[in-house]
This record gives sequence, C-alpha cells and structure tokens, in this order.
Amino acid sequence: MLYQSRFGHFNFSKALLLGGVCTAILTGCNQSAQDTSTTDSATGDAATAMKTVAITAIVEHPALDDVRKGVIDELNEAGFKDGENLTVNFQSAQGNTATAGQIAKQFVADNSDVIIAIGTPSAQSVAAATSSIPLVFSAVTDPVAAKLVTKLDGSGTNVTGGSDALPYEPQIELMRQIIPNLKNVGYVYSPGEVNSTTILNNLKEKLTPLGINVLEAPAQRSTDIAMAARSLEGKVDMIYTSTDNNVVSAYESLYQVAKESKIPLIASDTSSVERGAVAALGVDYYALGRETGKIVVRILNGEKAGAIPVYTPQMLDLYVSPTHAKEQGITLSQAVIDKAKEVVE
Repeated sequence: MLYQSRFGHFNFSKALLLGGVCTAILTGCNQSAQDTSTTDSATGDAATAMKTVAITAIVEHPALDDVRKGVIDELNEAGFKDGENLTVNFQSAQGNTATAGQIAKQFVADNSDVIIAIGTPSAQSVAAATSSIPLVFSAVTDPVAAKLVTKLDGSGTNVTGGSDALPYEPQIELMRQIIPNLKNVGYVYSPGEVNSTTILNNLKEKLTPLGINVLEAPAQRSTDIAMAARSLEGKVDMIYTSTDNNVVSAYESLYQVAKESKIPLIASDTSSVERGAVAALGVDYYALGRETGKIVVRILNGEKAGAIPVYTPQMLDLYVSPTHAKEQGITLSQAVIDKAKEVVE
C-alpha cells in the first residue's frame, strides 16, 4: 500500500543502381538539419532527427540509479529510443564535486539537447556551466536553497526538474511510532551538501518544540561515515538518514555501526532498508525518474524548460525490516508493519 501522509507510483530495399545510391547520398548531404527533424503533424510523434541527452549523477547508488532508469524508460516509451533517434551519454562524478564540474563543462561543449543532472552537486555544476542548454535536475531536495531556481512554478530560465522533498511531519510521526520515548536523534550528514544542511536545520526546527534533541555528526567524505556514526554511541536513541549522497553510497558501513552499537537506523530513502535501515518513509525514485523523463520529453518536443514547474511527489512509501530492527535492539510494532508497502526480511 502507499503510505500517504495525513499531513500533507526502424529494411532498405536492395539498392537499385550504384549511381542512384550516390545521388541519394549527395541529396541527403545537402539537406538542412531542419529538413531532417520533421515531425508527423498528424500524430505528433517524436522527431526523427537524432537527439542527444546527457545524464550525470554525483554518485551511483540505488536511489539515483533508479532515477536514471526511470528517465530512460520514460524517454523510450515516448518514442525517444537510445541508438535509434536518441543518443544517451551518462557520466558519474563518483562523489567528486571537481569531477562533476568537469563533466558539466564537457556536456556543455558537446552541445547536448538536454542535460539531466541527478543529485544537487551535479545540478549545481551544470547550472554554473550553462544558462542556455536546458537543465533538468532530479533528486534535488531543495532546488531553491540550492540556487537552481528561484521559484518552483516555472523558473523562467533554462532550469527545471524533479524534487525529492519530503514533508517532515510523517517522518517525525514514524520516528515516534518506532521509538515512543524518543529524546535524542542522531543525524549523520555531509556538511558540503546543501540538501543535507537544509534537512538538518528543518529537523531542529520541527523536533526542538517536541522536546527532542538533534545531535549532528558531520562527515565530509563517504569514508568518514562510520566514524561519524560512532561519535553518536551512547548519546542518541536512533540515527535518522536523509538522501545525503555520501551517506547513502556508504550505507553498509553505517549499518555495521548500528548493529554493533544497537542504534536503530531510520531513513528517508526506501532502498536503504535492504541495506540496513529498520524503516524508511520516502519517495519512489524510479517513479521520480519517470516524472523527470516526462519533463525531458516535453523539452525535446519544443517546450521551454523555464515554463515547466518543478515536480514534487505527493505520495510516500513505507518500507520496514523487522530483521534489521531486531539486530539494532528494537522490535517493530505490528501497527507499523501493517502500514508498510514492503516488508524486507
């Protein structure tokens, strides 16, 4: 079931004559690019000219990989097929912001028809590299705070995309259902990722009035995640993880600390449950990719990126793992389990 917040899924025939083939080739070479990009006016089918879509992600992990798959599947379904009338170029920055900048500059030099940037650092790098090529971001929690757009209902620039912003109330409700006497929440995050610092500030704003403290554990690199988590031993009732890319890419190391320290992990990325979290309430990243793909299709078909509002999912999915809960020193109530879309054993 979907968990919805109360507060807010091209045979040629054989050649006739060599001369005829040559004539055809010469004629084709003299055609303008505009002539080769005709659209069937009766059906509105995708243009026959080759389009180029460049995709970059700050790092590869299950959530961001699902976004990319969703985008490509949506393009394919809309008639833009890789290898036929579409060229897809994917590059991962492997968690390195300097590499993200280099990839962005290369994609701009390639003059791609659309650049898709998955994750905030990659989106920021592309935005800094071009103000003309359409940029479609995805899995960006706060595109305004990241200075990608000034408003969500149409930026008026070359930028639009899909956000994975989550309402905080159902997240907090889940925390308190799992740990009724919750007093201290640990938060492992990358201080250089604007999404993560925004979530930290919002958690403090929402939890402090409830008498719940937020203890932050910054980790500059994915290799620092385990050490940051260990700094919370004996101080917190649980660790909450957002879609911070460094944290998600190193989730197994965080899981090991949680087991050893008996600190339950509660996440906002549902793929994290298979990787060690007790529970996660979050968006379907494949579905987010499909919605992002729809935006790309609109742009490839002639719409201006700046006229398309930023998409934000309205439904959340709950994943739980009673096994991970037991490993981390707690038992999930049947009420929580019954609400889950998927129970991971």
